[in-house]
Amino acid sequence: MKANRQFSKRIIGALALGLLSGHALAQQATPASAADASAVFAKVNGQPLYRAQLDNVMRMAGLPDNDATRAALEKQMISGEVVRQAAEKANYADRPEVKQVLTAARAKAVSELYLRDNAKPATVTDQQVKARYDQMAAQAGSQEYKPRVISVADDATAGQVLAKLKSGQSFDDLARQYSQASNRAAGGEMGWVTFKTPVTDGQTGGLPLPLAQAIAQLKAGGYTQAPVTLGTSRVIVKLDAVRPTQILPYDKVKDAIRQQLEASQQQQATDALVGKLTKDAKIER
Repeated sequence: MKANRQFSKRIIGALALGLLSGHALAQQATPASAADASAVFAKVNGQPLYRAQLDNVMRMAGLPDNDATRAALEKQMISGEVVRQAAEKANYADRPEVKQVLTAARAKAVSELYLRDNAKPATVTDQQVKARYDQMAAQAGSQEYKPRVISVADDATAGQVLAKLKSGQSFDDLARQYSQASNRAAGGEMGWVTFKTPVTDGQTGGLPLPLAQAIAQLKAGGYTQAPVTLGTSRVIVKLDAVRPTQILPYDKVKDAIRQQLEASQQQQATDALVGKLTKDAKIER
């Protein structure tokens, strides 16, 4: 039952990406010979749906290639084409809200392509990658920590969460219910972090200083008895586990470090380009 739901979500995910519309797919994967009847698995009011389109969907969505998947996709593609034709017939393409979406999508695509072509990041060298690895290794503490967090907007909500924790409710469940952080769906779970103790500013494994200090004071299984203030947020922290720090060999992490540095360089180049364009623009308020 659970597996069926997960499979259905993947099919729906492909539909959400716009992959299952026969009309849209015809622009992407029409067979070289449209006259080849075997290449068409269905026609909807004369509009052909091609097997090559279906193959493209399966590949892009990462779905298993079997009879059940193909049958489900064929059904979804036919349904999608039926709805598209009905919407076109009712002139929904001329609706202002549709035009707004298309205009916004076009502007986003054009802007992203412009930035990709014109923001020129500096090349990340092997020496920079190794230097970053050495810096990370030098800043590592003797222990690694596996925390969870619940981030809320005010002291009153934090008090409610703490009261529920003290009554025995699950930290994971409360994170999903109350937290405003991006990891709420994961029960507030964070990755392993390491830093030297006592904690000092700038040596916190990338965490805000108050958060790192709170983590370092906890024992495995414990949580903060009062919220940690981070800007306008109130954060309750739980420490799931502690272990000796495991520093991976350079060869195992160099590619990941390079990707991080390249992403940082790309962001810097993008910010610089946007800043220059803004400076040169005539902006009136």
